Amino acid sequence: MPTVSVDKSDLYERLGRTYTTQEFDDLCFDFGIELDEDTTEEVEAAVAKGLPTERPQLKIEIPANRYDLLCLEGIARALSIFLEKAKPPQYRLVPPAGGELLTVTVDPETARVRPYFAGAILRNVKFTPRSYASFIDLQDKLHQNICRRRQFVAIGTHDLDTLKPPFRYEARAPEKIKFAPLNKDTEYTADQLMTVYESDKHLSRYLHIIRDSPVYPIIYDSRDQVLSMPPIINSQHSKITLNTTNIFIDTTATDETKLAIVINMVALMFSEYCEQPFTVEPVKVVYPDGRTQITPNLDTIPMKARASYINSCTALSLPSDDIAALLRRMSLIAQVSKTDKNIIDVDIPPTRPDILHECDIMEDAAIAYGFNKLPKGFPTTNTVAQPLAISKISDLVRREWVQAGWVEVLPLILCSHEENFEWLNRKDDGTLAVKLANPKTLEFQVVRTSLLPGLLKTARENRSHPLPLSIFETSDVVVKDPTLERQARNIRNAAAVWCNRTAGFEVVHGLLDRIMKMLEIPYIVNAASKAESGYYIKEREDPTFFPGRAATIYYRAPPQPSQSQTKLANVKETLKSAFSSTPTRDIEIGSLGILHPSVLEKFDIIFPCSALEFSLEPFKKNIESPWDHANDEELSKGADIKVV
Repeated sequence: MPTVSVDKSDLYERLGRTYTTQEFDDLCFDFGIELDEDTTEEVEAAVAKGLPTERPQLKIEIPANRYDLLCLEGIARALSIFLEKAKPPQYRLVPPAGGELLTVTVDPETARVRPYFAGAILRNVKFTPRSYASFIDLQDKLHQNICRRRQFVAIGTHDLDTLKPPFRYEARAPEKIKFAPLNKDTEYTADQLMTVYESDKHLSRYLHIIRDSPVYPIIYDSRDQVLSMPPIINSQHSKITLNTTNIFIDTTATDETKLAIVINMVALMFSEYCEQPFTVEPVKVVYPDGRTQITPNLDTIPMKARASYINSCTALSLPSDDIAALLRRMSLIAQVSKTDKNIIDVDIPPTRPDILHECDIMEDAAIAYGFNKLPKGFPTTNTVAQPLAISKISDLVRREWVQAGWVEVLPLILCSHEENFEWLNRKDDGTLAVKLANPKTLEFQVVRTSLLPGLLKTARENRSHPLPLSIFETSDVVVKDPTLERQARNIRNAAAVWCNRTAGFEVVHGLLDRIMKMLEIPYIVNAASKAESGYYIKEREDPTFFPGRAATIYYRAPPQPSQSQTKLANVKETLKSAFSSTPTRDIEIGSLGILHPSVLEKFDIIFPCSALEFSLEPFKKNIESPWDHANDEELSKGADIKVV
């Protein structure tokens, strides 16, 4: 959640009283936000030492979808309405004094880079140093939040008195764009600006958005004076200052919905500083297809909420009038319908784009009433939870291996491509691993297909611990599966690594035998045996393991004949098994062995290790649930899931 720092004295002055830290913390909780820090003590300590410091600040955590609370003005306005010290403002569009709207014409070439535009004008604004700083800070908060670091929307603000309308929003080749950027007197081409800002800690983060585009967006006035090159930098010519009175706000975007939200937030939060508070002068935007838009759109959105629905969700029994009064405390315009007393007509103001559904209105009513005041009661239905079969068996493995003296570890599920394949001497055929499209670091490139990389990295980082090092993990791996809608599948695996001065193959083999015994799965001495079910191991050649010191784990599930299964089918299966070294019902579930020295070298482990990894998925059928039986007596006694 974003954290907003506001001037403590300014906020309390707007709220009409001072609060202790605890009182304001309680107020924030009641309203659904959180006081993160009060810097008063730090400031007082700095002042006592004679050190320079800023005024006391309140750092407040804001819900990510409450864009109207990202500045002092929005927080003070919302809290004043919540405390019923003020009424929700009526935001209005006012025509310009001359009668003709400022026009911005959008060039067709902008469709190649940032096709949408919106604008607004704030007239006769009176800024103070702190309100000016809040104005700039709001833009930055929006850029980092809904604008997704300017990729979806970019905001520019300009001194309108330095410009001559109408304006043009165009897209030109970078070598054809030249202007003096903000806080610089020298003119640069767009190509040169990309080089200039490569070393800038702030702006370098946004260069990639348009750098590879054949054309860059640019805004001109009627005298070809540049306003800004979104989403990178504004022009020095139209820079706003404390003396600026008429502000032109431009927003360009790749997402039209977010564009409308952002222009409303910037304009309406600071419209209170206009000579006529809460008024905005609209801008006419003309698109290449002849379509025109008047921005910003300050129309309220009508919605209906049922008092019965709100009462049923909150366990209250409030009349519709009381619910409407609660909603008005949350800056909503609400009144009971004249035709149906159960219906509340709610108008959603342009500052509340987070209200999308009747459930959002219900939530606001609950906040205004007070979550701590809501009645507590038992649910009308009783249900008894039970773990999934795979979770039940995973817990069984954890419990048994911990009791055997092994330590459970929890590595990350993402790893590098090298760790998942090359370091284990395995090849990537492209059909197994799920790869991240845009990994931030080389450490997190793929979703692991084996638990071994995480265990070996854990062993490497803990090599200073006394030997032996015996660690295990029971968790998911992910593989591609084109047959599923999501194109990937989770598999629950169990894996263990033993690290000591000797390899310890017999130790991991014993660990496997132990868990199979707990699952009541018998050991099959000979793979050709006619045993109905069980497990056995068979030598294998695997580059991950030392030659001649690796084995495949096979599992033979018990037969489960259905009514449709015939004797002929059984005969066919018997014949297939007779001509195969591995019976048809035997499935490979994992492997174990002594790790190859080259694997240990890549993971920087100096001691020999043995490893075990197998899938728990085939054993889900061995978990019996009480819900599979109709024995009500057993259920009433609290029968537990058990291994059979």
